[in-house]
Amino acid sequence: MLEIIRIHNELMGTYGDRGNADILKFRASIAGIRSSVTDISYSQVIPRTADIYLLGGAEDAAQVLSHAALAKSKALNSAVAKGAVVLAVCAGFQIIGNSFVANDERYSGLGLLDVQTSAGKKRLVGDIAIESEFFDANLTGFENHSGITTLGKSVMPLGKVIVGNGNGAGDVDGAVFGNVFGTYLHGPVLARNPEFADLLLERAAGEPIKVVRDELADRYAKWRRAAIK
Repeated sequence: MLEIIRIHNELMGTYGDRGNADILKFRASIAGIRSSVTDISYSQVIPRTADIYLLGGAEDAAQVLSHAALAKSKALNSAVAKGAVVLAVCAGFQIIGNSFVANDERYSGLGLLDVQTSAGKKRLVGDIAIESEFFDANLTGFENHSGITTLGKSVMPLGKVIVGNGNGAGDVDGAVFGNVFGTYLHGPVLARNPEFADLLLERAAGEPIKVVRDELADRYAKWRRAAIK
């Protein structure tokens, strides 16, 4: 049984990223893996023993509240130290870095990824496509942020930007270290890129998984890739 934790969806679910948990559960089911999805609000203690943790995007005020709860408990840090998988999108990506800016104030992040985010001068909005060494096909999504995220030496980008802006610094999107993944791709990203969901499940299971081909998901992913030029 894989346990999937959706963190602070009432705060970090502004852009539909809650759907990432639903996709993981569905992809797990067609691979013959039992899984559960648990929503943990910012007033609750996050379990430290789950397999996959998900953070989504939000506006500044909600981001600050979520960050305060996560920084106080250190539960996510503890779970990552035990090998848990994390997917953090947009504001969630910023929170798990070393530092970020919200409401014109700088905050120390959780330090799960060696990245720093500063405030940009314009909002970066629109379709995005990236080429990633983790996948045979490009990943697609939709970005909506003004943060400028720079990578430290210990992380690698999730991918190189083909269309769009990504981190806003250089030509890359996201960051990866071990089983921790950050990105600016909404969509939700796992619905648009089912192979990404499969990778997270494999990391959590600790072994390759056999996924039955889902023709509808494949066609949708291909359609989204073709639509972004």
